[in-house]
Amino acid sequence: MKLSVAVEWLARGLVVLGGLALVAITCLTVVSVTGRAFVRQGLGPVPGDFELVEALTAFAVFAFLPWCQLRRGHAAVDVFTRFLPERANRAIDLIAEVLMTLVVVLIAWRLWHGMAEKRLYGETTFILQFPVWWGFAAALAAAAAGVIVSVHVAVRRLRDLLAPVPSATDPSAPGSPGGAA
Repeated sequence: MKLSVAVEWLARGLVVLGGLALVAITCLTVVSVTGRAFVRQGLGPVPGDFELVEALTAFAVFAFLPWCQLRRGHAAVDVFTRFLPERANRAIDLIAEVLMTLVVVLIAWRLWHGMAEKRLYGETTFILQFPVWWGFAAALAAAAAGVIVSVHVAVRRLRDLLAPVPSATDPSAPGSPGGAA
């Protein structure tokens, strides 16, 4: 399997899992709020609902980052850069990807340390008493995938920078008369 296909499947799988986590959060919240509304009828909130929402949200956030990175979905301001030459824009793209990769690596590293600390001290949630490190581990797994995707995208931007820039007079250039559309 080609590396870029594997990276895309990794990001796609994570985004699906992140979406399922959000669906679970929504259902949990609806059930819990509905239970609160019917306390007099013998129902009540879901015990530990906020603990579950917290852990699932952390996972969902990190699960969406690789897909966003792969699809260039982060905010970009090109008011100035659209007037720059193609090669300069490619260099800016590479710098942005490398910086993003460094940020994702930093986040994953800190999640690793946070998880190790929570595990070492045996910290548990207040109501459900499940280990806090489980939430860190889920977020870390998604962040680690984010590192893989981010490095892959940075390498792709480096290749783009090193690739020749088609000239406007090149008849085979996309968008030129006689070129590929």
